[in-house]
Amino acid sequence: MKSRHKRLALIVGGLAALGVASALILSAFQENLVFFFSPSDVVAHKAPRDRSFRVGGLVEEGSVKREGVRVSFKVTDTAQAIPVVYQGILPDLFREGKGVVAQGKLGADGVFHASEVLAKHDENYMPPEAAHALEQAQKAGKTLQMPAGTK
Repeated sequence: MKSRHKRLALIVGGLAALGVASALILSAFQENLVFFFSPSDVVAHKAPRDRSFRVGGLVEEGSVKREGVRVSFKVTDTAQAIPVVYQGILPDLFREGKGVVAQGKLGADGVFHASEVLAKHDENYMPPEAAHALEQAQKAGKTLQMPAGTK
């Protein structure tokens, strides 16, 4: 085999290995990609049923029910609300009427089964996606107000 053929074989082999590595990286990235949806999006069936995603908004007043470490509550964007069930210890800042983002899957019964719950960390912060969802719901003509200090 000539040296030119050897170089060509090395280049083709290197490109094939690079292509396989790129495909594996993109596949792993796609599997771990988590999208954010508002409760209105979930009710409108825009959220995936077979994949994990995040839902955010405000914890609806009077909706929190605790049974040991199992907690059920509703997340609302002031236009729609969806029930959420979480098994575990909630963050210290979790409260009714405050901002929350939950990650998990939507069950066939329409209940969101959260694997993780995140609460806002101070009075002036809300995740940008949740704040945007609340603003969109308010523009749709709902009368509920966002918490004071939320941008």
